[in-house]
Amino acid sequence: MSSVQKGGMFQRVALIGIGLIGSSISHAMRRGGLAGSIVGHAKSVATRDTALRLGLISTAYASAAEAVAGADLVILCVPVGACGAIAAEIGPHLAKGAIVTDVGSVKGAIVRDVGPHLPAGVHFVPGHPIAGTEYSGPESGFASLFDNRWCVLTPPPETDPAATAKLKALWEAMGSNVEVMTAEHHDMVLAITSHVPHLIAFNIVNTAAHLERVTDSEVIKFSAGGFRDFTRIAASDPTMWRDVFLNNKEAVLEMLGRFTEDLIHLQRAIRYGEADTLFRLFGEAREVRKGVIQAGQDTAAPNFGREAGADARGKAK
Repeated sequence: MSSVQKGGMFQRVALIGIGLIGSSISHAMRRGGLAGSIVGHAKSVATRDTALRLGLISTAYASAAEAVAGADLVILCVPVGACGAIAAEIGPHLAKGAIVTDVGSVKGAIVRDVGPHLPAGVHFVPGHPIAGTEYSGPESGFASLFDNRWCVLTPPPETDPAATAKLKALWEAMGSNVEVMTAEHHDMVLAITSHVPHLIAFNIVNTAAHLERVTDSEVIKFSAGGFRDFTRIAASDPTMWRDVFLNNKEAVLEMLGRFTEDLIHLQRAIRYGEADTLFRLFGEAREVRKGVIQAGQDTAAPNFGREAGADARGKAK
């Protein structure tokens, strides 16, 4: 069992949820000696036992209320739809001066559902580490998941700036680049960079699976690079993504409308043989890809074999 290093930026950290993100936070904190102790809660006994066996937490609690007692940092690592009920449970048990944050992909809903349950004297700094893999569970985490990835913080206007600064410093110490913005802006940006791409992936994989003239074995056997990458995205946790789309519906629907308009434009260009239009649009998209690589958010190196191993799974979603 790995030991939690003493000292650090926070004395007692409570992880509410110990899946991919929660376990990776534990790994990253212990790598940097950022917490005096890390405790946790998960609904499943098996998850709690695994987290203890892996040394992700020093103590496992059957309830979230027990886990947060005395913690100076509480991180909600559960699906967005579950955060409101958990906030209501832990609210009366939070220590004065504690920072409460989360890792959800939607921020407006978190502000709406969590904020009202937090007592005065507790600092609320919603967050979203834009990193992940298609894997889930406490055994899927690794310390380098957040390295050179972005984490967005969306503190409400009334949040103490010192609390935001402290959480920003923590994410930076875990390897992330950090940006602060409003919850509304975050949700619009993520709708196009993450949420709609996932929706397209889910849809195209299901479309291929339901084609009457293509067998399931052919879909799997002849998966070229594009479809193969769609299947990786579509393997993501269905509970998490269900909650994302239900809680960011306005921004997602707006971006889907824009995507549909652009898709119709492409459809017309193909139908009428508009070669110059297709070449221009594909070239513009290629330049965006180059920008992603130049920003260090992916590598240009071919990876057709998709290496096994935890460190190979650290691509941002």
